[in-house]
Amino acid sequence: MSILNDLSKDTVIFISGTPCTGKTTVAANLNDYLSQNGFDSKLIKINDFAIENDLVLGEDPDKFYKVIDIGGLNESLNEEINQGTDDIIIVEGHLSHLCEGADKMIVLRLNPIILKGRLEERNYSASKIQENLEAEALAVCSAEAYEIYGDEVSEIDGTEKSIEEIRDLILDIATDNLECPVGSIDYMEWLLNQ
Repeated sequence: MSILNDLSKDTVIFISGTPCTGKTTVAANLNDYLSQNGFDSKLIKINDFAIENDLVLGEDPDKFYKVIDIGGLNESLNEEINQGTDDIIIVEGHLSHLCEGADKMIVLRLNPIILKGRLEERNYSASKIQENLEAEALAVCSAEAYEIYGDEVSEIDGTEKSIEEIRDLILDIATDNLECPVGSIDYMEWLLNQ
């Protein structure tokens, strides 16, 4: 609880990463934990936010995912963030790292061996699984986040950590008590052994 004493009541935390790295579960846990400890927090699920704000441009015919107006998403999200409340805002989702406005930009990473199992459990196609595993090994989300946030991006390896451990690391980052710079997690060996 003492770490929460250092947490600003208007912090904006973005949590991104490759699909199935744990973003949704960790963000919900963080939001509940903050609420239970006297903070006003708000969780924004970026995919739902995009749909609610009519920012879906269509669907990719080959990959079957929604194509989102990223410029419009960034604008709408920042309007939401800048409403002047003293809430802690948690923005969760794979597209969040493509938007501006975070005080803390966190990318969740996961060993591709573990990630493969999670993607298979969710019935991803073989081609989509391979695409996501390669993206994770190449740290695509971290690299894209770095283009906007530079050295302010943090990476957390959730491979052998509980949801609560990941949540506590996010709080340590949010209170400037921990640095987890981009590049400290390396899964290239997995890719090279494919």
